[in-house]
Amino acid sequence: MKRRFLTLIAFSLIVSLFLAACSKDNSMGNMDHNSNKKQTNTSHDGMNMNHGNMTSTPQKDNTKVEFSFKGNPESGKPILLNIQVNNKDGQSINDFDVQHEKLMHLIVVSQNLSYFNHIHPDYKGKGLFTVTPNFPSGGEYKLYADFVPKGASKTVKSDVVTVAGNNVKTIPLTEDKELTKVVDGKEVTLKFDHLMNGMDLTMTFTIKDAKTKQPITNLQPYLGAVGHVVAISADTETYLHIHPIDEKATGPDAKFMTSFPKSGLYKIWGQFQQDGKVFTVPFTINVPK
Repeated sequence: MKRRFLTLIAFSLIVSLFLAACSKDNSMGNMDHNSNKKQTNTSHDGMNMNHGNMTSTPQKDNTKVEFSFKGNPESGKPILLNIQVNNKDGQSINDFDVQHEKLMHLIVVSQNLSYFNHIHPDYKGKGLFTVTPNFPSGGEYKLYADFVPKGASKTVKSDVVTVAGNNVKTIPLTEDKELTKVVDGKEVTLKFDHLMNGMDLTMTFTIKDAKTKQPITNLQPYLGAVGHVVAISADTETYLHIHPIDEKATGPDAKFMTSFPKSGLYKIWGQFQQDGKVFTVPFTINVPK
């Protein structure tokens, strides 16, 4: 009897030790699981925080622009154009950042992109800009107002205007087979390191004297830089205002970096200055897929 009692005690001790060991193992397993879960949550929260603070995140557009002419636009007749910049609540935006020496750049093109003008409206205060364009012929034109509200990102607003008068013959936009043009005694060649939609690329304008073929090295700053480039898609839905990589360059090369968001035809205008005179060089390219 005593022997059976001692055997039961020994068995109970063994069972107790086994259960304690299992309990300890389960406790450690739970601790490790909770620890890993906590680290995963911390990492996830940190990633979300960094993503929310990324400077490349597009800012919400809070602007509304109204284009209004004082009268009906007619070809060959200068006309006052008011450009009113307000926020979404209808209140005027009063402060703007200077971008390349101006508060606003206004690009005017004909619907077929045969006409181009880059002008700078005067700021009158309380969000009002004024300028007096002169449309060369009748037809449709597209206006792009390019500006930066203070503390916000670059903003481009567009409008289409129908101008009365004789329409010039519409010439379909076609790709230039040779990317060398002669304008105002300058021979300008355009080259790309590669050309594909959706990829960053470098475009280089090389400028020479058209007669002597000597490189031009005395380009003057135009609006604070060696040059400016505007590119617009054939359907006028895509607008790019491109600034140079090296703003202080003086020629013969002027390099620009950009990305074409979609394939198709684009008209490009490069603008440069020499001897106090601005010259504009147009090219039409086809951006492949």
